[in-house]
Amino acid sequence: MKAFLDNHFLLNTDTAVKLYENAAAGLSIFDFHCHLNPQEVWENKAYESITQVWLSGDHYKWRLMRMHGVSERFITGDASDWEKFAAYAETVPHMIGNPLYHWTHMELKMFFGIEKRLTLETAREIYDECNEKLKQPDFRPRAFIERSNVKFIGTTDDPASTLEYHQLLKNDDTFTAIIAPTFRPDGALFIERPTFAPWIEKLSDVSGIKVYSLESFLQALKQRVDYFHENGGRASDHDIQKMEFVEPSQEEVELIFNKRLSGEVLSEEEVIAYRAFLLKELGKMYAEKQWVMQLHMGALRNNNTKMKELIGPDTGFDSVGEENFAEGISRFLDALDKEDALPRTVLFNLNAKDNVVLAGMMGNFNEEGVPGKIQFGSGWWFLDHIDGMEKQMKDLANVGLLSHFIGMLTDSRSFLSYARHDYFRRILCNLLGEWVERGLVPNDMVFLENMVRNIGYNNAEKYFLQR
Repeated sequence: MKAFLDNHFLLNTDTAVKLYENAAAGLSIFDFHCHLNPQEVWENKAYESITQVWLSGDHYKWRLMRMHGVSERFITGDASDWEKFAAYAETVPHMIGNPLYHWTHMELKMFFGIEKRLTLETAREIYDECNEKLKQPDFRPRAFIERSNVKFIGTTDDPASTLEYHQLLKNDDTFTAIIAPTFRPDGALFIERPTFAPWIEKLSDVSGIKVYSLESFLQALKQRVDYFHENGGRASDHDIQKMEFVEPSQEEVELIFNKRLSGEVLSEEEVIAYRAFLLKELGKMYAEKQWVMQLHMGALRNNNTKMKELIGPDTGFDSVGEENFAEGISRFLDALDKEDALPRTVLFNLNAKDNVVLAGMMGNFNEEGVPGKIQFGSGWWFLDHIDGMEKQMKDLANVGLLSHFIGMLTDSRSFLSYARHDYFRRILCNLLGEWVERGLVPNDMVFLENMVRNIGYNNAEKYFLQR
């Protein structure tokens, strides 16, 4: 019987252990998509408690606490940091089978050297030990990044952002990791939201281009793409809840845009036409800059209206959608490709039923000299567990080339989430090790170790930075 979270955690064969020890352990991290706040890195924020660095903003944890029946007061309410931590600790034993059970204990072990299981009985001891360590300089954002051997962090940024803290970090010789902005134009794409008009005002102010027409709108967005590029941006990211692609004329979209600027409500068909047009225009901008375009598809967001009105959006009330992306994503990529304007693109799905759809789509759009131009992104959100990651890699291998896969990302707001990269790498090594021991692939350790290093780091660095 193996001990919980021992050195061979998730490694079930001798070959898997060798692959992990020789190729994955200690490998640098290229975290190309996350939601970390660069201001906290620049200020090297000192946290008063483990609750602040670990539970604040983490809707993965909040969601499970609610499912366990914990009062909102102990999640996003006015309870003390200790009370919130205790409520989480009491929930943790009930998480067995969920990846958060593993991540929780991996993070305590990796960053704080704590190997006790977190329960309500051990909560006070662990809380006090973590808080005592958080008083030290080695337990602040920069140290967490450096100790995790992180070389690159792709944050998620509104086009209206000034990128002030990215600039400060870039000019700081004492900090070596690259923190690059990622262009996330939700404000531009979701024209039907009440926030659209105020966001247009922000865009006008920050770009210096008064937005009064579709043409001036596109000019302002192009100015922001240029600005992001000047400040190290090499990627965009999009929330695609539905992918319905049509190709309206610019004149038709101009009428839709003006209608919305005047405060009128748009029909669903008008919203679809506008969003498809703008996605294509943005895709052309990205291709011109040789950026990577990331499409996160399939989230059913803000399902609980009452809680959205009470505590806001993106607070743990999202779930898996059931849209059919096959035709929409095909038409979108093809429309760009026909104009020689298809950027390198990463396709993420939230419903496992879409795995083969996206893995197969990769083979439709290629470019000479660019291995894996279209990527099938790693198991994301509701799929970043053992079964989800394994299935994603198996489906990719079945219809594509696993060797060119760009690997894992944290998609997190916590500086302690880098344990997820180790989790992924162990799963990868175990998968390859199992194939070797079943005689499905040759026992060529030189090739397989290099494959682990590439998937774990090298492929992503080459893909995003073209090195």
